[in-house]
Amino acid sequence: MAAGTAVPRLVLAAPQSGSGKTTVAAALMRLLRERGLRVAPFKAGPDYIDPGHHRAAAGRPSRNLDGWMLPHDTVRALFRRATTGERAADVAVVEGMMGLFDGRTGGGEEGSTAELAKLLRAPVVLVLDGGAMARTAAAIVQGIHNFDPDLPLAGVILNRMGGERHYEMCREAIQPLGVPVLGWLPMDPALAVPERHLGLLLAGEYTMDFSRLAEQAAKTLDVDGLLAIARTARPLPDAHDPLPPPVSQRRAVIGVARDAAFDFYYEDNLDLLRDLGAELRFFSPLDDPAPPEGAGALYLGGGYPELHAERLFVNLPMRRAIRAFADSGRPVYAECGGLMYLSEMLIDQAGTRHRMVGLVPATSAMRTRVTLGYREAEALVDSPIAAAGDVVRGHEFHYSVLESGPDPSAYRRLGGTETEGFVTGPRANVLASYIHVHFAANATVAERFVARAAEGSTL
Repeated sequence: MAAGTAVPRLVLAAPQSGSGKTTVAAALMRLLRERGLRVAPFKAGPDYIDPGHHRAAAGRPSRNLDGWMLPHDTVRALFRRATTGERAADVAVVEGMMGLFDGRTGGGEEGSTAELAKLLRAPVVLVLDGGAMARTAAAIVQGIHNFDPDLPLAGVILNRMGGERHYEMCREAIQPLGVPVLGWLPMDPALAVPERHLGLLLAGEYTMDFSRLAEQAAKTLDVDGLLAIARTARPLPDAHDPLPPPVSQRRAVIGVARDAAFDFYYEDNLDLLRDLGAELRFFSPLDDPAPPEGAGALYLGGGYPELHAERLFVNLPMRRAIRAFADSGRPVYAECGGLMYLSEMLIDQAGTRHRMVGLVPATSAMRTRVTLGYREAEALVDSPIAAAGDVVRGHEFHYSVLESGPDPSAYRRLGGTETEGFVTGPRANVLASYIHVHFAANATVAERFVARAAEGSTL
């Protein structure tokens, strides 16, 4: 049996989005942390915002697990790596996504929180928004329990309760079903996280009052009961780790953009780069004059460049330095917000035009309609992270579109003819795309990126 596969764990799920999973998850993570436990936080599905709140609550990075983007053995391997060794944890808390059974399609559980719970052999605790109901709460719990008898539904937490009396009415209704009710949180806007167009506000923009949240949760959540449920998780099956083994030798330096404009990264992407010998040096396109010295490659993730477009424009030294970096032939990889930054122009929500780096011959413009979904794509040409013919998986979530410029030519979406992304630069060394690629879906992506970075790194 692989070490650490019996780490206590549970999944916090809900019947639908907006039920308060993030608030409950943050409360539980903080309470467990205050008890002196090492809490490993996880998020189901492709999401960057909730993990930021997890990190603030638990005091360690949160990682994404997804049953569609990643092979099932890889999901378990990432869980093991994040809970053992140097990252050892006493308990893991997984926040689900959307509704419990919502996945890639309406006809199956692929990509859903339910699928992930089964992959991890983790008991599920349902977060139910009971703010506008009483006995109906029992009908919802019974329906979920009966819908999939194979799902280990182990308890319920009631959110947005009007008070103790309201909670007791709901608990009384649910109790005959044999599903434990493990406490409640009140209807208090101060305990919720505000939203904007991509979802909840980032943890760095909004300071959740963890002291108040933990104080409330300590009074009304059955933390001992939740821990007991987490300890019922069965050991994961012994399996070969399909990911490349970590190396001890430092091989490359990669500059990673990380500030208020660029903060959307799969933590496992960064872990894989480190495990393959890359030293990650973080820098700010908003505030720094140039990328890190010695970097052999740059990684610009997603975020909110449209909210900081004027500051990005004003920092001319950084824009010139990134262009010179690419002109030298060193690899630059950009996703979503990074693509917008590398474009020639960014048009914000007010219609104001801001000149950007200019490595991608297109203009990005904000719209009111969202583009989102899983993506599986084949590389059409060689790039810093993929050879022609390689297949990548990831997701898109953005409100901007590209105007003018040539047709995208980096990827072809599988199952269709639509193309995506741009490969430019003197050595085809710049890749910019809307797809947030998960490196663990195809480990050769990280291996290729580190190898290319090593060619130009100064160690």
